Amino acid sequence: MESTPIRTTRSYKMARVFPTDVNSYQTLFGGRLMAYIDDIASIAAAKLCRANTITASTDSVDFLYPIYMTDSVTLESFVTWSGRSSMETFVKVVREDLKTGERRIAATAFLTFVAMDDHGRKVEVPQVYPETEEERKLHDSAPDRAAMRRQRREASRELAEFLTSDYPWEPGGR
Repeated sequence: MESTPIRTTRSYKMARVFPTDVNSYQTLFGGRLMAYIDDIASIAAAKLCRANTITASTDSVDFLYPIYMTDSVTLESFVTWSGRSSMETFVKVVREDLKTGERRIAATAFLTFVAMDDHGRKVEVPQVYPETEEERKLHDSAPDRAAMRRQRREASRELAEFLTSDYPWEPGGR
């Protein structure tokens, strides 16, 4: 399978922040932003593999600055690294004050997607290669994030084995 430049996966989403999008602090709901992030990251992943993709993990979402009702929000996503059937995507969230034009990176996120065929089996994905300084930094640091992901996933599995799936209100529950 041929490798492809990261730029071919770049995807963008813009939205205006409305009163129904904000919390009691008059800033964009974190959950709303997380939905935007998952949406645009899934598009970047699908552009690489041209297959169905599923979110395997949201590795991190770092909220750096608040996003207000006077702002628009632009999300840029691209695949930073690919394995055999998985892809790491990066999302950069830029808030823009629509009155002043001031822009600031308000959040960043890393998500992992897996490519699947129509029968739910994993499929191979092309490798990506960086061309810009930004892409190179993210691509080169991806193996470290992948190692942390594997450790976190193993710790989550161990915790899940310990936890109960019983509900306290059911007979025999906690």
